Amino acid sequence: MAGQIFAIRPQPGLGLTIALASKAGLEVRGEALFEIRPAAWQAPVAAGIDALLIGSANAIRHGGPQLAQFAAKPVHAVGKSTAAIAQAAGFQVSQTGTGGLQALLDNLDGDSIRFLRLAGAERIPLAIPPHVQVTERIVYQAEPLAMSAKLAQLLANGGVVMLHSAAAARHFHAECTRHGVDLGGISLATLGPRISAAALTGWAEIRHAARPDETALLALVKDMCQGRSDSLAT
Repeated sequence: MAGQIFAIRPQPGLGLTIALASKAGLEVRGEALFEIRPAAWQAPVAAGIDALLIGSANAIRHGGPQLAQFAAKPVHAVGKSTAAIAQAAGFQVSQTGTGGLQALLDNLDGDSIRFLRLAGAERIPLAIPPHVQVTERIVYQAEPLAMSAKLAQLLANGGVVMLHSAAAARHFHAECTRHGVDLGGISLATLGPRISAAALTGWAEIRHAARPDETALLALVKDMCQGRSDSLAT
């Protein structure tokens, strides 16, 4: 599958994806089809929390002044970029995951720990180990934006679209349908099987990366564009 590559994630993640793609020798066209906005939330009593569980840098960016109550709590971050944003905001990072929040929880030792999970309205459900308690607060939400006529015209020529969330998969399908874009000319590269399932059917191809991180996703995109069958996809 050769052709143009598109990313539709919200900023500032969109800019990061385009920059990482450029370093990997890929040209990615971007249009944010979501805008991240803060959500009103009530912080729990800080004394009842041992650590923060952060699955997205957006939780730090949009958590607001209430985050200051937890400045002394160690952060368990889903990945390197989230950990870097947490550190830049003054938090100490205790653990950095590589395979999603569930893997991060599964790799904890047996000590009891009380987490405050700061998340978005669209989030992955977690299986909580017996020795772990999780208090959850929604601190941001992704508001869908209309696809521009320009992007619809570009998509009419086909290509590969990167999808970073199930919400993005559903919204992209709806917007392509609204604009009359031929789904059969578009291939989807997603971060995981749950996202692929949310994209529904009608596409030329749907494949998900071997790991839920940007490096694996870009490797998959590169292989899809080159038409290779020996990619890291599963």
